[in-house]
Amino acid sequence: MRILRRRDKKKKVKRQHWLQGKLYIVENVEAEVCPQCGERYFHATTLDAIDQYLLADHHIKEQIHVEVVSL
Repeated sequence: MRILRRRDKKKKVKRQHWLQGKLYIVENVEAEVCPQCGERYFHATTLDAIDQYLLADHHIKEQIHVEVVSL
């Protein structure tokens, strides 16, 4: 379990989000970001809000093609 520190900064970030087997890139997501290592923490309410937004009719800013590879 991650402990939030006072020096963590709230920032708007881009997040890769999987829902019902589909990959979404969601921009402007609020996260707590560690200034030392860059680790990002998303509150459960934020993740739930993303799910609800994606499950409803929503605006699509852009569609991209993503390659899947195996090493």
